[in-house]
Amino acid sequence: MQPLTIGVTGGIASGKSAVALEFAKLGIPWVDADIVAREVVEPGEPALAEIAEHFGPEVLDAEGRLDRRALRARVFADEAERRWLESVTHPRIRQRLEAYLDEMRASGAPYHLLVSPLLFESGQHTLVDRSLVIDVPETLQISRTIGRDTVDEAQVRAIIRAQMPRAERLARADDVIDNQGSHDALARQIVELDRRYRQLTDSPSAEHE
Repeated sequence: MQPLTIGVTGGIASGKSAVALEFAKLGIPWVDADIVAREVVEPGEPALAEIAEHFGPEVLDAEGRLDRRALRARVFADEAERRWLESVTHPRIRQRLEAYLDEMRASGAPYHLLVSPLLFESGQHTLVDRSLVIDVPETLQISRTIGRDTVDEAQVRAIIRAQMPRAERLARADDVIDNQGSHDALARQIVELDRRYRQLTDSPSAEHE
């Protein structure tokens, strides 16, 4: 049996990277769609040229790199612009993700992770066998994001509105981690999920129980 691909998702500031790092301590490889999203807009990449042509030079910094904060302010204020940006970046992100997933399948690990904030919205859920949702209340998302990214509450709320509603995300989850508690509480949940995923790898018939 091929190793399982687990899709890890959650709203902004839910703790997806922290979860991935805890799984990594258990020997589980992972790829982060956010990191891949940065790769496809590096200088010299076709996507960056398309973005600069569409939005103008104000979304580039002095070195010709993408000014992500300036771009984010544009696209989360205008849904049509956000959709246009997704049409340029999502196919390229998916292509690279598929290549990384192929590499991880050959790594010998019992399962691996695809970490993506837009797992369901972008259609990346079709690349995974199970979905793991990292869940926190919206109030905690807002306070964490303001503290981390130095943005105002209105912009954080716009980002949350652009993502799948919390209830719908939870309804589509195969597994859920509650990440509003301590780091120790998070680690305990991950150890239990690791045990379960290893069992599922050994028992194909139980994959979607």
